[in-house]
Amino acid sequence: MRIAIVGAGAVGRSIAGELLGNGHTVMLIEKNGAKVRAKSVPGAEWVQADACEVTALEEANLSSCDVVIAATGDDKANLVVSLLAKTEFAVARVVARVKDPRNEWLYTEAWGVDVAVSTPRVLAALVEEAFTVGDVVRLMSFRKGAANLSEITLAEDTPWVGRPLRDVPLPRETVLTAILRGERVITPTPDEPLEAGDELLFVLHGDVEEELQRLLCRDGNC
Repeated sequence: MRIAIVGAGAVGRSIAGELLGNGHTVMLIEKNGAKVRAKSVPGAEWVQADACEVTALEEANLSSCDVVIAATGDDKANLVVSLLAKTEFAVARVVARVKDPRNEWLYTEAWGVDVAVSTPRVLAALVEEAFTVGDVVRLMSFRKGAANLSEITLAEDTPWVGRPLRDVPLPRETVLTAILRGERVITPTPDEPLEAGDELLFVLHGDVEEELQRLLCRDGNC
């Protein structure tokens, strides 16, 4: 994919390095000339411009990008960039960094944001995921909760241990995407038997998380 990252601070440069390593084409857009350091991210295209200006984004050919990541340290700038990317340049996917968690409520489709990333929320989710057994943990939300990436670790006394996936009546709008078992990543199949300690990763509608919790928890009544 061709990906534009607005903001070439430590966060933006780190994201760029990861994406380049995964084989994507990356363009870094930075307003501050002092932060334009091509040698810090070899292989990236650099543009010094104010990404809140439509003309600057036109010159950068933003419409050619599959994804725009608004990664500056300014919520106002990230929201403006997101809105312009979606409405003026029809970018398919816009990911925005939430600098101040108090502003997270603003990062919606109305501002062109498909995915909002709040560091405190992500860290809290990872802590819960690491230590919680038998409870649904929301790792990330898409489209403001219309779809979530959630995880549940099966307890030893869940009624589904030893039974194949075909026996599990998952709620509507719920897709099991992967099973993490030890160091293995397992693609779910109807015949795959569940084991205690399995980490199940779901993409699901936010409204059915409680139903999934009741289905997979220890005694079926929690």
